[in-house]
Amino acid sequence: MLSAPWFQFSLPDFQYSFLSILLEGIPFLLGGAILSGILEECLPQSLMTQLLPASPRLAVLVSALLGVIFPVCECGIVPVVRRLLRKGLPVSCGISYMLAAPIVNPLVILSTLSAFRGQGAVEMTLLRISLGLSLAVLAGWISGLFAPFSILRPGLLGPEGDHHHDHSGGSGWLDRLQNVAMVATRDFLDVLVFFVIGAAAAALFGTAVNQEIILPLAATPPLAIASLMGLASILSVCSTTDAFIAATLTAFPMAAKLAFLTFGPMIDFKLIFLYGAAFSKRFIVFLALGLFLVIGLVCWRISALNLAW
Repeated sequence: MLSAPWFQFSLPDFQYSFLSILLEGIPFLLGGAILSGILEECLPQSLMTQLLPASPRLAVLVSALLGVIFPVCECGIVPVVRRLLRKGLPVSCGISYMLAAPIVNPLVILSTLSAFRGQGAVEMTLLRISLGLSLAVLAGWISGLFAPFSILRPGLLGPEGDHHHDHSGGSGWLDRLQNVAMVATRDFLDVLVFFVIGAAAAALFGTAVNQEIILPLAATPPLAIASLMGLASILSVCSTTDAFIAATLTAFPMAAKLAFLTFGPMIDFKLIFLYGAAFSKRFIVFLALGLFLVIGLVCWRISALNLAW
């Protein structure tokens, strides 16, 4: 029996949770927008294709690893990926980078090691990185089989007449700085709408729904894994801090915590809305369902190995 109703709305709790998500995520969102402005102004159109290997599959793999060099958490990844796609980055590579970057981010790696100290920190961190990279590469390879227009939001790659700039060398550094600010402001405001909606949804579910509902599920591995993936999407915690939450869920098996740490940075409520700024609704639905099933199956098989940690 639940000690409290399964749904009970509290305005102060909602406000606190909503503002917490906003204050945690907006700095990263702003950082991603600024980076997108720098990319627009300073990155030559042909450079992205020159940096990647000629082989499409190898290019997807390299893109997944770029998150180590260009670390962005999930809160700021969408504006960066939008700008890279407009610069000529293949859609498959953009998806691979978008899914892997919040997990292979060096800060995320360090936070995972710290949070799981005494709970198999090295094993959990290596599994998180391996699973995250594998899924990102797999998603990139699969998306490469489809036409970009079926994946991207209509008009994403179309001409943007309000910010075509002449990069021929005549612009001074003040002009270029102004262009960076203009592009960053536009991208920040475009994505902010989706972020606020997602943060509100996450705060509502995180505060109004009684979390005791999921505790009886901890004893059954498949249900434990599914419930923690659902919890990760509801809480919408930034990947730089989610390991500290997962480490406190002592009633759940480690495989379920791995699912929490892998699914959350790829799909959560705020990300579903953020992805809408770049991708079609159909693609977002297929991506969310595919990741849920694959992560669930992989973590279930890991749980069956009865690892000591």
